[in-house]
Amino acid sequence: MATAVADRTLNALDRCDRCGAQAYVRVVLESSGGELLFCAHHARAVEAKLRPLTSSWHDETDRLHEKEPVPVD
Repeated sequence: MATAVADRTLNALDRCDRCGAQAYVRVVLESSGGELLFCAHHARAVEAKLRPLTSSWHDETDRLHEKEPVPVD
């Protein structure tokens, strides 16, 4: 069950555990299987210390540079 949650694409309802901004990185802790969500800024801030403790680091920060399609009337 945890794998299905970890594979899910993050959306606008997923919020950073540090500041409440939209989350673009999901981290699964190796020791407990617990999940943490981070905005791009806070993911970069904790990555060096946290990444060795994770079983999964799901990064969707590339979506920050995607352009929204322009609606056609």
